[in-house]
Amino acid sequence: MSAPSAHEVTGLLVAWSQGEQTALEQLVPLVYAELHRIAHRYLGGERSEHMLQTTELVNEAYLRLIDARQVSWQNRAHFFAVSAKLMRRILVDSARSRNYLKRGGGVLNVSLDEALTMSTERDEELVTLDEALNSLSLVDARKGQVVELRFFGGLSVEETAEVLKVSADTIRRDWKFAKVFLAREMSGQRSYDI
Repeated sequence: MSAPSAHEVTGLLVAWSQGEQTALEQLVPLVYAELHRIAHRYLGGERSEHMLQTTELVNEAYLRLIDARQVSWQNRAHFFAVSAKLMRRILVDSARSRNYLKRGGGVLNVSLDEALTMSTERDEELVTLDEALNSLSLVDARKGQVVELRFFGGLSVEETAEVLKVSADTIRRDWKFAKVFLAREMSGQRSYDI
């Protein structure tokens, strides 16, 4: 089966946002593989016992997307940008929940063997990245959106420019700034005079 065209996906998104339920039924098989790819990218490098599985993340995002009926979808890139944002929220919430449990909330007894296999380093990195991205968004909201779309959503420079309605050169500059800003934030340097 060939990849669906962006125009085909956009048409179905518009029909869905206008309340046509059959459009959603046609849309899901067309976008599932891309949603799965985004989820897999988020979960890359994770050991399976620590995080949601790729399919679980896609399913949770799908359930939240179904509830987003009031969204006026612009195009395919907008849909995947919203999907990426949802997946980010799901993962950060999950990481925060695991960190809460790790620190004694909802006390759970585990054996020493189980404790040795549970690593929260990745959870902490995800929460730190989320906090750094929130700081970036406070300094410059568009640059925060660029990171979300490019890094989390896997959108190209051109797709990101289309979603944000700016030039590709602007996206490249924002992306370069954002990477430096996030690296400083995550390293604890927190210098805003970049």
